[in-house]
Amino acid sequence: MHARGEEYDLRFTERAAAGQDVHGEADFVAGFRPATVLDAGCGTGRVAVELARRGVAVVGVDIDPEMLAAARAKAPALDWRLGDLAGVELPEACFDVVVMAGNVMIFVEPGTEASVVANLAPTVVPDGLLVAGFQLRPERISVAGYDRCCADAGLELVERWSTWDRRPWSTEDDYVVSVHRRTG
Repeated sequence: MHARGEEYDLRFTERAAAGQDVHGEADFVAGFRPATVLDAGCGTGRVAVELARRGVAVVGVDIDPEMLAAARAKAPALDWRLGDLAGVELPEACFDVVVMAGNVMIFVEPGTEASVVANLAPTVVPDGLLVAGFQLRPERISVAGYDRCCADAGLELVERWSTWDRRPWSTEDDYVVSVHRRTG
């Protein structure tokens, strides 16, 4: 069983107390200078809260009520929404960046990856970005499979990295951070 809610947050609190940077994903997204961000699969809100602290208007969506409760406890003024990324209703063309940090693509229901991307792509403004970072596991979506989902949803690859701190991508890596732009 995976840690959830406050238990999930504890590991990041401990890392931060030990002097580790726990905001790599927020740093990465903030580098694009977005005014609006959808944190898709926001969990306990670590990325969303940090982006909001930096002045970004953020909406967080997650399927797990316990994780969202922890997010709401940390930042009750933010817009937190309960929903499955494959079908949650969201406004169209209103986010400069949609980010799926924290391995979201390997935690969605297997077989729904294309539906998740297809549902999120229309929420991105024209020329806006969909950013996803996830572990590569043989039983889950591949880089090529993810790129197909993005292409089918009208997104084109613009950057690919092996880490949130922009280490160059290698096919030998077991983690990928992909940045796709909405073309239409």
